[in-house]
Amino acid sequence: MKETFDYLIIGSGTAGSVLANRLTENAKNKVLVLEAGGTDTTPYIHIPAGFMKTMVSDTVNWRYETDPVPAINGRIIGQPRGKTLGGSSSINGHIFNRGQAMDFDVWAQMGNRGWSYAEVLPYFKRFEQRIGVFDPNLRGTDGPFAVTDIDWSHPLCDAYISGATSLGIPLNPDYNGASQAGVAYFQRSVYKRRRMSAARAFLHPARRRKNLTLRTHSHTIEILFSGKKAIGVKYLRFGQIFEVGASCEVIVCGGALNTPQLLELSGIGNPSILQAHGIKVRHALPGVGENFRDHYGVRLTVRTKNIDTINERSKRWRLGWEALKYLTGAESILTLQPTLVGCFWMSDPALDRPDLQLTFTPAS
Repeated sequence: MKETFDYLIIGSGTAGSVLANRLTENAKNKVLVLEAGGTDTTPYIHIPAGFMKTMVSDTVNWRYETDPVPAINGRIIGQPRGKTLGGSSSINGHIFNRGQAMDFDVWAQMGNRGWSYAEVLPYFKRFEQRIGVFDPNLRGTDGPFAVTDIDWSHPLCDAYISGATSLGIPLNPDYNGASQAGVAYFQRSVYKRRRMSAARAFLHPARRRKNLTLRTHSHTIEILFSGKKAIGVKYLRFGQIFEVGASCEVIVCGGALNTPQLLELSGIGNPSILQAHGIKVRHALPGVGENFRDHYGVRLTVRTKNIDTINERSKRWRLGWEALKYLTGAESILTLQPTLVGCFWMSDPALDRPDLQLTFTPAS
């Protein structure tokens, strides 16, 4: 191979952006990031309400779909995945949710050493710049990724929160703190009226370093091996296939769907599946590409009367007025994420942690 780097990072999403930043802190490391999508210059990425466009965009979204699902009457469910710098963190709905502490502890108990909540907490704190109400023992303030509270309220949101508390669900101002259980306005990855993506927080600052090379429109199609060791990749760029080597590591950061796909295309996976597609088996690993699970969301829409909602503000001339307010720094619906209020609670009083996530927004 004519070109070699110390580290090859496949994908510039959340993991890829963080690793590019961390690895290039050492000036001796020569790092290449390959991103199948383009740059993150479209304004719809950076305007918070632009998720309405990014979630259906062929330019910045792979727009994967499931096969028809028998259990839901053959419906096909969209599986958005980012195809741009920052990956899915550049197209998602901005909600910041660490996950349950007990989940991490259970993973550690199952044999995944290093994944207990106590062990991952220092990295959560190092990652974030929490702005708002927080416990300094559990939240970070010095990290590059800003996490803010929503600076917008609505009577229907407040009524939803009051309804939850009337049922015994406590108000929880920091569901990413000591306990997830409760109801509150969501925390979000929006800072100074713009999306806080992984690219904004980690990748773009790292691009100032001379030891980082970033190539967009570079779709990795195969990992190259010497025996059992990954030594490089093939990638497709503007109709041409290139090879590039890695003297230290090939790091695959393609996400939950593209990572197993690349492994399978490279001969790592279930032999029967690989052979059925004419792929030479390099390493038999039946779990690759299997057992994917996603939570199922049930969406309810309710008609309202005698109150102004986001629906009214987003139509015709009023949307133009909201855009003007956004540009001038005034309160605007363009600063909002798709879901404003979140509630984590138990479906059965016997449970010791929430197994339900309820969300609300005054729009449809």
